[in-house]
Amino acid sequence: MFRDQRIRDNWALIHAVDQGNKANAPVAVAFNLFDQFLGAKARQIGFMLRGLKQLQGDLEETLQIPFLLFQGEAEKTIPDFLRECGASLLVTDFSPLREIQRCKEEICKRVSDLVTIHEVDAHNVVPTWVASEKLEYSARTIRGKINKRLPDYLIDFPTLQPPSRKWTGVTLSTDWDGLIANILRKGAEVPEIEWGEPGEKAAMEVLVGSKNGFLTKRLKGYSADRNNPLKPRGLSCLSPYLHFGQISAQRCALEARRIRKDSPQAVDTFLEELIVRRELADNFCFYQHHYDSLKGAWEWARKTLMDHAPDKREHIYTREQLEKAQTADPLWNASQLEMVYHGKMHGFMRMYWAKKILEWTTSPEEALEISIYLNDKYEIDGRDPNGYVGCMWSICGVHDQGWKERPVFGKIRYMNYAGCKRKFDVDGYIAYTKRLVGETKKRKAESLQSQKVKDLRS
Repeated sequence: MFRDQRIRDNWALIHAVDQGNKANAPVAVAFNLFDQFLGAKARQIGFMLRGLKQLQGDLEETLQIPFLLFQGEAEKTIPDFLRECGASLLVTDFSPLREIQRCKEEICKRVSDLVTIHEVDAHNVVPTWVASEKLEYSARTIRGKINKRLPDYLIDFPTLQPPSRKWTGVTLSTDWDGLIANILRKGAEVPEIEWGEPGEKAAMEVLVGSKNGFLTKRLKGYSADRNNPLKPRGLSCLSPYLHFGQISAQRCALEARRIRKDSPQAVDTFLEELIVRRELADNFCFYQHHYDSLKGAWEWARKTLMDHAPDKREHIYTREQLEKAQTADPLWNASQLEMVYHGKMHGFMRMYWAKKILEWTTSPEEALEISIYLNDKYEIDGRDPNGYVGCMWSICGVHDQGWKERPVFGKIRYMNYAGCKRKFDVDGYIAYTKRLVGETKKRKAESLQSQKVKDLRS
C-alpha cells in the first residue's frame, strides 16, 4: 500500500484478498514510510500518519488483516519482508510518479522469481493504461476514451470480507504517537492544517455528511462558485483525501451520479473534474517522464518560451522573496499566504499564482522549479500529478493551446490582475486572506503559550 491508504473501496486490497482466498493464503498490508518524501513536511506527513493510524485499527478490527509499517528504503524492506514471510504474491497500488515507479522496478528486481507481482490502479476510475495507451494532448482527446470505458469501470464495489485464512506470520507494533511527534518535530517549518481531519471516516463526512457534506449540502452552487476564491466552501474540499487515497474517486463519482437528477449541471461539472481532469493528470505523468520540466512541454510551447526568455521583466523576485510573499502585487501575496498558512490555495488562484511566477523570474525553467517547490512544500495535496500538471499548464501550456503572442509569456495563456478583478472581488479576497492568516497566527501563539504553561507545571 502506498498511494491508496484506505480499506473501503480499494481495488488493490479487494484483489489481494480475492487472490489470497483462491490460493488459501493469508493477507497482510505493508506500508513503507519514506523519509521526507519529495520534501513533504509535518503538514503532509502528519495528515498521512494520522490517517494510517486509524487505518491500522480498522483493518485489524474489521478484516483481521495485519498492517505493517516499515521505515527505510522500500527497495530493501519490502523484498526482505517477502522473503521472511514466504509470500507468493505481491499486490501494489499504482502511482505514475517517477520515484514510485523507480522504487517498484527495483523491488521487482530484488524479489524471488517465485513471487508474482500485480499492480492495481486503485486510484482512478478507469485504470490509466486502459484509459489510453499514449500521452494525450488535452482533456478533449482523452474525454471520449474515458467516457467510453465508464460503463465497465464506474460500478459498485463488491463487499469485502475477512480473508478465509488468518495471518500467523510476522507482525510489527508501531509507536504511532512517538512516530507522529518525531515527524512533527522534524517538519515543524510547515505545521499541520487545522481545518481537515484525516482518515476514511472524515473523508466520507466531507463527501456526504449530514452537517456540511459536499453532495448533501454544498453541491448546488458548485458550477458557479468553484471559480470564486471568496467562496472556498464552494469547492468539494476532497483534495487532501483523494491525494492520500483516504477516499476513492470511484466512490465519490458513484455517490454524485446517484443524485444527478437534482443538480445535473453541478454533478456533470464535478465528474469532469473528478474523473477526466484527474485522469488526464495521471496520463501525463505516466507517459511523460519529464512531467516537471520544460522538456515535458510541447514543442510549440518550448519554442515560444525560449524565444521570449530574454525579454525584460518589470519585476524579478528571488525564491525567498516569493516564499515570503514580498512582491508588489497584493493579490499574489494573498494567494501565497493562503497556501503557506492554510495549506490550500484556491484552484483559480493557483493558475494566477503560477503565471505570475513565470512573469517575475529570470527564465521559464526557474519559474517551474520555484512553483513546484512552493506547491510541494505548502499544499496539503502537494507532490501529486494534479499539482505538477497545474504548474505545467500555467507555465508551459500543457493541455492548453497557443494564444496571442506577448512579451515573456510568448504564446502561453496570459492572466493578470485586471482580469481577476473582472471575475471576482479582489479586495474581498485579500481581506479574507488577511483574516485567515491573523487567526492562524493567533491560534499558534495561544498554543505556544499553553505549551509553555504546561512545561512550567510539569
